Amino acid sequence: MKPKKKKKRELRQAFARFLQFASPRKNPCDSFTGELRSIAILAQEKLGDSVLLTPLLKMLGATFPELEIHIITFSKASYNFFLTDSSISAVHYVKSNPIGYYREVLSKEFDLLFNTKDHPSTNFLLQTALIRAKYKVGHASEFHQGLYDHLITMEFHSHIAIKNCALLSVLGSPATQEEYRPSVPPMPVSVAMKKFLEEINNGNAIGINLSAGEPSRKWQEKNWCKLLEMHPNEKFIVLCGPEELAEKLRIESHFNQVIPSPSTQNLYEASLIIATLKLLITPDTSLIHVASSSSTPVVGLYREAPQDISRFGPLLIPYELVLSTTGEVSDIDTKAVATAMKKLEASHLSTSWERSV
Repeated sequence: MKPKKKKKRELRQAFARFLQFASPRKNPCDSFTGELRSIAILAQEKLGDSVLLTPLLKMLGATFPELEIHIITFSKASYNFFLTDSSISAVHYVKSNPIGYYREVLSKEFDLLFNTKDHPSTNFLLQTALIRAKYKVGHASEFHQGLYDHLITMEFHSHIAIKNCALLSVLGSPATQEEYRPSVPPMPVSVAMKKFLEEINNGNAIGINLSAGEPSRKWQEKNWCKLLEMHPNEKFIVLCGPEELAEKLRIESHFNQVIPSPSTQNLYEASLIIATLKLLITPDTSLIHVASSSSTPVVGLYREAPQDISRFGPLLIPYELVLSTTGEVSDIDTKAVATAMKKLEASHLSTSWERSV
C-alpha cells in the first residue's frame, strides 16, 4: 500500500477508535422493534454506489409506504442522482448549507439510521455520531463495534447491492433475489434523445462505453477502433461522459457501422439507450449496474482485482468478464474482447439464463 493511502487509512482508524472511546457504548440488539416512520441512510459517494442503493430504497418504499426516507450524501454526483427518485422524501448534501443541514437533519431524531459502508470512514462515522436516531445499523467491523445497535454480518466479498438490502432482514422483511436488481430514477430527457430513441431499432446494436472512473480502468481509443474494424457487419452505439466526447465524435465519423447518437446528459438517458442494446461492452463503471436495471448482457473490462468483481460486478444479467493481467485495463487484448462478445452472444441466444447470487 502506498504511504499516502496507508496514512489516510491509519487516520480513519484512529478517528473510529476515538469515537468508540468517547461515545456511549451501544448494546447490540437482534432486530429493530417498534414503528418505523423515518430513516436516514448514509449513501456512498460514487455514482455506481448510488445505483446499487436503489434496490433497498425501492423495497423500503414498497414495504413501508408511509416511511420518510432521508438520503445523506457526501458527493454532488450522488446528491444529483437521488433528487428525482420518487421513493425518497428528502436528499441532503452534507457539504453544503450547514444551517439548512442542521435544521433538516441534525435537529431531528430519526427512528433508524443506516451506514451503508462496511469499512471505517471518517465522514460516515462522524455523521453516525451527529445524527440522532433511536436505532443505528451498520456493517460488522472492529471499528464499528459499540457505535451501532445492530451490526450486519456478511462476507466481505458479498455484492454491495445485496449488502445494502441486508437491512431489510433487520426489519423483518428479507429481499428475494430479483429484488436485488438496481434501477435508475427518471431524469430529464432531451428532445434530441427522444428522437434518437424513436429512430433506432431495439436489440440490433452493441453499445461501447468509452468512459472509465480512473485512468487504470480505461480502454484506449485505438483498442476500440481495432474492435470495430473486426466487426464491420455489426451496428454500434458509443456512450461516454463529457471528457470523452471528442473521442466519441472521432469514432462516429470514422466508422460507418457506428450509429451517431446525442451525448447523454444524465445517467437516465444512458439507461434508455442501454435498454435497447443487445449487449454492452464497458470498463468497470456505473454502466455495469445500469445494464442490470434493463437485463442487458455485458462484456466487462476489469483489472485483476477480486473485490472489484465480487462486490461491484454484474448482477442478475448474462455477462463475460475480460481481465487485465497487468492491473491496467488498457493492456487487455482486443481479440480477448472479441472472443468474449462471441461467447456471450452465443450463450445468451441459445440458453435461458438465470443468475444465482
